Amino acid sequence: MNSLVQASQAAGSSVGLDVDRITINGGLPLRGRIEVKGAKNLVTKAMVASLLGENVSVLRNVPNISDVRVVRSLLEIHGVDVTEGENPNELRLDPTNVESAHMEEIDAHAGFSRIPILFCGPLLHRLGAAFIPDLGGCRIGDRPIDFHLDALRKFGAVVEKLPQGIRLSAPNGLHGTTVHLPYPSVGATEQVLLTAVRAKGTTELKGAAIEPEIMDLIAVLQKMGAIISYEPNRVILIEGVDKLEGYDHTAIGDRNEAASWASAALATDGDVFVGGAKQQDMMTFLNIFRKAGGGFDITDDGIRFYRKEELKPVVIETDVHPGFMTDWQQPLIVALTQATGESIVHETVYENRFGFTDALNTMGANIVVHPNGLSGTPRRVPRRNLEQAAVINGPTPLHGADIEVPDLRGGFSHLIAALTAEGKSTVSNVGIISRGYENFIVKLQQLGADFVLETK
Repeated sequence: MNSLVQASQAAGSSVGLDVDRITINGGLPLRGRIEVKGAKNLVTKAMVASLLGENVSVLRNVPNISDVRVVRSLLEIHGVDVTEGENPNELRLDPTNVESAHMEEIDAHAGFSRIPILFCGPLLHRLGAAFIPDLGGCRIGDRPIDFHLDALRKFGAVVEKLPQGIRLSAPNGLHGTTVHLPYPSVGATEQVLLTAVRAKGTTELKGAAIEPEIMDLIAVLQKMGAIISYEPNRVILIEGVDKLEGYDHTAIGDRNEAASWASAALATDGDVFVGGAKQQDMMTFLNIFRKAGGGFDITDDGIRFYRKEELKPVVIETDVHPGFMTDWQQPLIVALTQATGESIVHETVYENRFGFTDALNTMGANIVVHPNGLSGTPRRVPRRNLEQAAVINGPTPLHGADIEVPDLRGGFSHLIAALTAEGKSTVSNVGIISRGYENFIVKLQQLGADFVLETK
């Protein structure tokens, strides 16, 4: 059994999904209402932040996804008492008895997650040392951890690279510093925030990511007693404090999941109300959705997504917030296969995020990936050396096929393709999808999809 299959089955089983393959009879529009809960990219980081507090934190709107289970396990092996709260989708995190953990334990519980790198700052403050194994995650690019390690060194951490992973120590404590990120990396910004709040002195972070999930993490840390200010031009100032308390926080909704279901509605000519979706966090997506022929109605408790007119081609350039998120392009590309004309997607964030299009082409799509990008056209987003471009010509009817999920967003895109295609498709490795999509099988049922789960 290869590592991808193992990771998929482990992810699915952790949230009660006892199958790893689904057969879909496509060609039916998705109709109905589903709910999205807290954003994966905030909830998991807020859980890590609980390590910094001196008493219990309460986190609400927590989704039942495997990435949350991974972080919970990692917290527990470090001595954090994690229990269900009084209300549904609520966690209580008590860090009173934080202790060190063996690298083998961390490795076993981390699986393919990259979360352990974010434990470093909090553990250096609490214990004076931290261990991280080799890091995994979705196979969408190198995602080097150099940004993280360089930032930690600036705070005073000593980094030792060992055969089985990395050991960090802080013999003289951690001290405020100036960090200038060459690229507004979300992970590196989180690392600096989680480290700087307890470092002695002031930290200036230049070139910071400013995603809604970052701002929500700042809100969590401020509730704990941190002093953080957001300045113009992607500058964040953090004044270190001696101690932090626990927090009580309700996570923002998952805009990535909301955009994925919106794309599914567009591709299948459906009508889906996504409860918990928020306009302010999705404005860039909504603009492209409308340009492509989609319609949406915004209410206080969510957004209704549907196809308003014949689908039209669009040109997209992924970028950091407030640009068009890289996580949005994969599901939307499936819908663009049904648009009349040539769409172009410039991927400027990750260097290997178009691998999922191979399966779409086997299903009848006409997608050509240009590994070195396209040049010669005016651009809003500066070109990067890693850039790729996908040219999608449509409309092309999709037909059923046997396909394997490669990663989280690509995997959900394969589900959308199978739902859009005429005939029967079998999608394998669907457990990976449970890393970021809560109860997606139940939601497919709620939207009227025709499918059968394949037992192991």
